[in-house]
Parts: sequence; C-alpha cells; structure tokens
Amino acid sequence: MKNVIVVGGGAAGFFAAITCAEKNPDYHITILEKSKKLLAKVKVSGGGRCNVTHACFDVRELVKFYPRGNKQLIGAFTRFNPIHTIEWFRQRGVELKTEADGRMFPATDSSQTIIDCFLREAKANNINIQTGIGVEDIFQRNGKWHLKTTTGETLSCDAVIMATGSSEKIWSMLAKLGHTIVPPVASLFTFNIKDETLKGLQGIAVPDAVVSVPSLNLSASGALLITHWGLSGPAVLKLSAFGAREMAALQHHFGITVNWLGSKKSNEAVEAIKYYKEKHPKQQVSANALFNVPKRLWESLTAAVQSSSVTYANLSNKQIAQIAELLTSSSFVVKGKSIFKEEFVTAGGIDLNEVDFKTLQSKKFPALYFAGETLNIDAVTGGFNFQAAWTTGYLAGSSV
Repeated sequence: MKNVIVVGGGAAGFFAAITCAEKNPDYHITILEKSKKLLAKVKVSGGGRCNVTHACFDVRELVKFYPRGNKQLIGAFTRFNPIHTIEWFRQRGVELKTEADGRMFPATDSSQTIIDCFLREAKANNINIQTGIGVEDIFQRNGKWHLKTTTGETLSCDAVIMATGSSEKIWSMLAKLGHTIVPPVASLFTFNIKDETLKGLQGIAVPDAVVSVPSLNLSASGALLITHWGLSGPAVLKLSAFGAREMAALQHHFGITVNWLGSKKSNEAVEAIKYYKEKHPKQQVSANALFNVPKRLWESLTAAVQSSSVTYANLSNKQIAQIAELLTSSSFVVKGKSIFKEEFVTAGGIDLNEVDFKTLQSKKFPALYFAGETLNIDAVTGGFNFQAAWTTGYLAGSSV
C-alpha cells in the first residue's frame, strides 16, 4: 500500500486527493489542513455561491484569462478543462448552471453543495482528513518523504502533493528544499482613489468602460464600479491581475485614465453632443445625460466645465470638447489597493519551469507534486482560478 499525503485542505487539495483515491483504491491517502476549517475559499467564493468554473470551452481562449501560467496550462487544459469539470460534478450529483457572463455556479446557488460533494467523495474513498495540523518541515530520506508537523510528530509517505495555496511558510520551506519561488504580490485588487469627481458616487456601475494605465501600457475593458474607496469591477480587477507585478513595483501608486463610453473616441463624443445640442437646445446639460451615462456620474463629469443651469444651446465648442474629453479620458491617481472581497489571489509561487506540467511533479524531486495556487499561476475573476485548481489537482492526483 502506497502512502500519499496531500498538504492543504482547500479546492486543489481535495480534488487531488479524491482523484488519486479513485484511480488508486488501494492507496492510503491523507489530507493535512493546518486550520480547523476545510475548503474555506470555496465557502466564500462568489458571495457564498461558489463560482465553480467558466463556460469557456476553447482552450486557446481559456488560457487568455491567466496572466501567469497561460503557456503551461494549454496542455493541462486539453486533459482537464471546464467541460470535464461540469461532467465531474454531474456524475457526483451536482448540476452546474451558466449565468449570462459565463460564470458557472451550482444550481443550488450554494457553495455548501460543492463542499458537501467533496466531503462525501472523500469519505466514500476512505480519505483520512486531519485538521489543525500544519507542516513545519519536509525532507527526503531513504526513498520516502518525511513531514515534520506542528503536533511534533513526523509523518512519512511515498508521495506528497503540495496544495497549500499562497502560504509563505510553505514556500519558504520549499525554497530551503531547493525550489525557486517567484516572490508573491497581490493580484485581483481594487484601486484606492481620492478624487472630487467620484465623491458621493459610490454604488454607480458603468457596464462597459475602458480603464488604462498609460505608464504600463496596460488597459482592460468591462464593467466598472465606483466604490467609497475608489474604483472596482471586472475592468479594474482584470487590470490588477495582468499588471500585478508592475503595480507592486510602483507600490500601487500610478495614474489611470477611464473611458466611461467604452470604445467610443473623443471626436465621436463631440459629434454626438453637437447633434443633441442641435435637436434639443433648450434642455439643461446637467439634467439630460447622454450615452446612457448614469445621471449622477454625468452631473459630476459635466459640472467641471459648466454650471448646472446651462442649456445645450449655451455650450461652446470648447466646453463640448472638454466634456467629450472627460467622458473618454478621465484621469485619476491610484494611491493604494484594497482586497477584492474574500476572493484574494496571489501572483507568485513555485517557478513553473521547475514543474513537469504533464504530471505536476517537481522536476527537482521525484514524488513531490504541486496543485493550485502553490504554483505561480493565477487568473482573473470568473471561475478561472478554481478551474486551475481542479485541473492541476486532477493531473497531480492522477500522476501519483
């Protein structure tokens, strides 16, 4: 009987353990979780609904959502991707549903459904789950792996799967062992901005905006949300993911521009405003928003160039150009970041060049495998980070 220890009782750890157990019923498999809570991130994901995966079934398109790991995941996703994830859960009695934006959730809209599924499968496959036990050290001796735990005992096994998420303690341990760790930085964060233009506008959402960081030559489109601390929403989160390392180097202090009109250019906005002026000259500018811009945002943007009582007839060409510029290229200064809800993600981890992506086994140490965020892999929001957990967990569990 082969002994396998999975370190980490989260999404990737459970998926790896269950996969390994199903393919090798005679193996003795243990999950070690340092906290008292299992699958904590699964519990809070998607506001407690668990964004299991994303309905993106073209592997070449799927990898575009991963700022780090996209090349390595091409082969991995051909073996286990969202199609396989949907079927995996369906075979175990969990139906997934697709929302308009492509995100997929359990039909019950409850993350507990996913947690119950994992716990049920773990029990059915006789997986030994130990909580409140962390790992203090890991070393190889006489062809076995030995794990020194926080309880003072040393456990030995034939293979180890590291699925410890963004644990700096574990990364430090693996670095001491001989692996290269890409330094961790925050990903998926919102922008802290103090600006009079945004004052009192929290809660306003613009469905299709473009946010750019000129100094980094980065831009992203999507929904944009004004919050009491600055800007959030898919466009900002996508930017934070793809610019995670560069933004950290700037200590999260940089300038951005916002096109509230999406792809519409300044000259197009000028023409549209002039056309409206011709058709509705007596209407007040502040009270009659164009381009489907939310009323309060329109009032704030236009207030900078004209008084609230000005009619369209009284707008000069210069003022029209100024309004168009504010609509298509508002400038703000980001001074800091905030974590996006509980769905924090870290960029960094095991250097992917040191991992065989056919097996998820270490290229440096046999019988040492990795899954999930322990690796230098991360994605934008929308179920993509969990998909990476399922895929790497499946391949590691299969390979053992």
